[in-house]
Amino acid sequence: MSTAIDSPTTSTPVVAEGPDSGRARARRGESATGWAFAAPFAVLFVLFLVVPAVYGLVLSFTGQTLTGSGGKLIGFANYAEALQDPDMWRSLGNTVWFTLLSTIPLVVLSFAFALLVNLGLPGRWLWRLSFFLPYLLASTVVVMFWSWMYNPKLGLVNGVLAEFGIAPVAWLQDPNVAMISVVVTTLWWTIGFNFLLYLAALQNIPEQQFEAAAIDGAGKWRQLFSIVIPQLAPTTALILTLQILASLKVFDQIYMLTNGGPAGSTRSIVQYIYESGFTGYRFGYSSAISYLFFAIIVLVSIAQYKLINRRSRY
Repeated sequence: MSTAIDSPTTSTPVVAEGPDSGRARARRGESATGWAFAAPFAVLFVLFLVVPAVYGLVLSFTGQTLTGSGGKLIGFANYAEALQDPDMWRSLGNTVWFTLLSTIPLVVLSFAFALLVNLGLPGRWLWRLSFFLPYLLASTVVVMFWSWMYNPKLGLVNGVLAEFGIAPVAWLQDPNVAMISVVVTTLWWTIGFNFLLYLAALQNIPEQQFEAAAIDGAGKWRQLFSIVIPQLAPTTALILTLQILASLKVFDQIYMLTNGGPAGSTRSIVQYIYESGFTGYRFGYSSAISYLFFAIIVLVSIAQYKLINRRSRY
């Protein structure tokens, strides 16, 4: 009599999905959503920044002209010519001089104006509007306004000087004062942005710090140097960095006020790049100068970054 032995049946165990896999799926979904939102910007960034930058770098190694000729590679010939070009060095010197003349007043005066408004002057909204409103104007409007102001015969500036018995000055035609005139116009036009940054930083300083300092006997000047200036150090570093970079890239107000004159005394390096490419028809050469200037800006930015980091450690 035979006995049938039933073989045990095997079944596949069902593994429950743990919380880790659910979180991983959620992270993948969030990552996909983030890339979907970033994709339009990434496409525009590549098309309008990366591609032109790479194309400009390739052009700098060619003799390309505005007419389309001379597109063959010529190596570092454009860079060698630029380094020996006295007009390029003079334009770069004018740019550095403008940066030195404009950066310090734009930082110091905006800080002083922000302090005055933050003290609680009557009509603070009017002061804020007065300081910031010129920043909203287009460069063409600013240039037209100051061109009238600087007019040697009918301008308001010379009219005020005449009241004190001072002879008229050719503000935009004299090489000795033309750059100063451009700097004054730039101060009036752009100081409002730095002013607002400083004012916002001042209003974020806790009032308790000033009250505690006053209880300890610290006067206003002591509070300024022991509380306000140290607290605003990051804002000052930001403003200084932005201002230097903006001043190095100056173009529109100089080009419209003086067109780089008189005798090239105010021509900036950006204007020289423009003239080399669109007036001299040398795209390859202008691209080489622009990349040399870009290298200078990168070096300045790195130096500022290291200097700011070194100071923040102490």
